[in-house]
Amino acid sequence: MDHIVTEMIEHISRSHEHMARVLEAKRHVAVRMAQMVHALPDTHPDFGGMEGLMESSQAVTQSVVSYLNSIAELQETLATTIGSIMKEMEQPERDDE
Repeated sequence: MDHIVTEMIEHISRSHEHMARVLEAKRHVAVRMAQMVHALPDTHPDFGGMEGLMESSQAVTQSVVSYLNSIAELQETLATTIGSIMKEMEQPERDDE
């Protein structure tokens, strides 16, 4: 029984590692976009008019929201996984297995 739980934990650990890599990539995109926004001049910027400014602002906002949603999903997945593992480990071992 302990062997099965150990294998589950190893598999889950690898999948969480992959999710963390995806989040890291999204974080880099969000940080880079924020750096670009910060580098823009405060006076008389030309973004292709108000429409271009709104599109750029929307793209930055969507990137940040996507990153934050990914973090929330990772936290939820971790909580669910850890909860399942804790329940499995709390169950007494049976002699017939």
